[in-house]
Amino acid sequence: MAALWRVGGLLLALAFLPWLTPACAEPKFPELTGRVVDDASLLTYPEEVAITADLKALEDKSSDQVVVVTLPSLQGYTIEDFGYQLGRHWGIGTEKMDNGVILIVAPNERKVRIEVGRGLEGVLTDALSKIIIENAMLPRFREGNFSGGIKDGVRDVILVLTGDAAEVEQRAKARHDADESVVNWLVVIFWTLIILWIAYSMWSSTRYASRAGGRGSGPIFLPGPGWGSGSGGSGWSSGGGGSCGGFSGGGGSFGGGGASGGW
Repeated sequence: MAALWRVGGLLLALAFLPWLTPACAEPKFPELTGRVVDDASLLTYPEEVAITADLKALEDKSSDQVVVVTLPSLQGYTIEDFGYQLGRHWGIGTEKMDNGVILIVAPNERKVRIEVGRGLEGVLTDALSKIIIENAMLPRFREGNFSGGIKDGVRDVILVLTGDAAEVEQRAKARHDADESVVNWLVVIFWTLIILWIAYSMWSSTRYASRAGGRGSGPIFLPGPGWGSGSGGSGWSSGGGGSCGGFSGGGGSFGGGGASGGW
């Protein structure tokens, strides 16, 4: 009988386990102390003040609210999940227009995201957000210039929100064309070296054969698929205060719009 009671108690405990077990803990969100929340200490105080002034001017002009946050850790979350939850937690943007944007930089995980409020998804589209990240931010981050990447990212976000998306796209195209030009030159140099290598090998072979009295030819070495490449990966798979007293979100909503990148 005692054994039966123990089994019954165990089954009862298992039945109520879902209600007794606490839900998965939410991430610990940083406090919204201003338009720049530099918890990872990537910006100097003057840089933070300058970015804050630009974002305040944007909000005064358009009511669009943009916040920059740097994080020492994503706490095991993806930057997409963390950004979405942070946007809802802070309520960046107005409740009526949902016109908030959060630029998130997590240097330890080498991740960056532009989280876009529902009301701005048609203006700061996923594609434009990706262009800003890929062309304005990641090149700087790969150089270790975090403040430069953040400032350039903020600049381009403001340009898009104020109707100058064409300038951002044009700058991205110019960078793409320059990168293609470099790649084309590398291809030319690569094949030139191969041709020179083959010519040298054939000349060496002929010279060896003449010295050996025509008793065969020496080997011709051709570079294989991995010739000239190392074993590494693709480069870079590698605080300020500035509290704005009284600053807070206006109840804006986020639906997961935006884009992410890594370096």
